[in-house]
Amino acid sequence: MGPERKFGRASFFDGGLLALIGWTILGFLVTTLSIGILYPWSLVMVYGWKINHTVIDGHRMQFSGSAVALFGNWIKWLFLIIITLGIYSFWVGIKLEDWKAKNTSFVN
Repeated sequence: MGPERKFGRASFFDGGLLALIGWTILGFLVTTLSIGILYPWSLVMVYGWKINHTVIDGHRMQFSGSAVALFGNWIKWLFLIIITLGIYSFWVGIKLEDWKAKNTSFVN
């Protein structure tokens, strides 16, 4: 019995390949056609799908972030990148991961 079954709970991902491909293509098209303006919507859509199909130790995860909330941060981060001549871009990835973690929880 491995550590993933220690307490009779399983960790797994129940999303399908075709759905992942579809969401990823849709996200890419939305981002590309909007010249990157709708990237927050694309990110929320794809990341939310992944998280909502993940179960850890028998607890389903849920993503509650919204594209509108991320868009506000995205504009703020873009402004900081511009005024720091690109230096702030090193922190944007960390800020984005922090935002995703703050909006991820367990359903049960």
